[in-house]
Amino acid sequence: MTKHRRQYPGATAYFDRHGKRRWRFRRKGFAAELGTDYGSPEFERRYEAALKLQKVEGRVGASRTKSGTIDALVVAYFRSPKFRDLAPLTRSTYSNILDRFRREHGRKRVAHLQRRHVMDLMAERAETPTAANRLLKLLRSIMAHAVDLEIRPDNPTLGVKPFKLDGSGYHAWDETEIARFYEAHPLGTTAHLAMTLMLCTGAARADAVKLGWGNVNHGRLSYRRRKTRRQSNIVVDIPLHPDLAAALDFLPRSAFTFLQTEQGKSRSPDGLGNLMRKWCDAAGLPQCTSHGLRKACARRLAEAGATTHEIQAVTGHATLSEVERYTRAAQRSGLADAGFEKLDSWSKREQTLANHPKRFAKKGDK
Repeated sequence: MTKHRRQYPGATAYFDRHGKRRWRFRRKGFAAELGTDYGSPEFERRYEAALKLQKVEGRVGASRTKSGTIDALVVAYFRSPKFRDLAPLTRSTYSNILDRFRREHGRKRVAHLQRRHVMDLMAERAETPTAANRLLKLLRSIMAHAVDLEIRPDNPTLGVKPFKLDGSGYHAWDETEIARFYEAHPLGTTAHLAMTLMLCTGAARADAVKLGWGNVNHGRLSYRRRKTRRQSNIVVDIPLHPDLAAALDFLPRSAFTFLQTEQGKSRSPDGLGNLMRKWCDAAGLPQCTSHGLRKACARRLAEAGATTHEIQAVTGHATLSEVERYTRAAQRSGLADAGFEKLDSWSKREQTLANHPKRFAKKGDK
């Protein structure tokens, strides 16, 4: 029992009226059921939600699901190696999307899902194309798992096209927006520190909440990205930017993490995202997000003339294609400037040749 409490703090066991052992999470008056299958994917999913003081709606446990239903397929997918190998943050995101889908369609038969049904699901979400595309991606995965389990012979999502997006993704902060945020949140505030930490490192919020004095050594900041550490051993190792060093001067060396709460506990990525939303709204920046700071860092590097490999070393992206997508606008602007400089040089050269002395012409009228 002690071992369980250390592994999942806040989770305690109890016996229901049938004498079956179940698990429950309790903290500060909040309680949530975790099920009977200790340590299972569904248990972990509910435990992660409970840590955020959120309850997962729906029935607890795979034993209540009927074989051949969407409910049973999703539970099986949660137990698959493909799902278990995902990063914790990705697992949590996928679980939330699939749980919402289960609440609406969980009792339906997997074998009855047709391509036209998938197209209808996409059409219902036409106003939120990004969310629709995410659902399509996950439906494609769980239906592929259904084929592997021989629940059905084909994948009905194949051939269903996702919505076309503008490709820009999250809004990248420009310099005016950065200045406006700093005006609303001066040096010494948590908002200023969070902004500077992500802007001067290019760290995603999942990494930013984990950074602390232990990551700083001899004027450099190093860490492994949470999203890609399973696939890569690459360490992000960058100089400590002067602006970030100035913001960190307000923190005591005893701080466990830079963005810890007043109680000395680490913030969650979602918690930081919610705070950034409030801070941005207070600064009159409704279009700005924490993820946009990562893009702004890459943009600044590109505008300063950094190569894609140099930017990749700072941001920790796994592939150059991601870096190029982040910096495409900045690079296009720089290429346009270089192109106009060449055009200007060409125009001057042509003008000089046009006004050359008459000795190049055999006749005066030429």
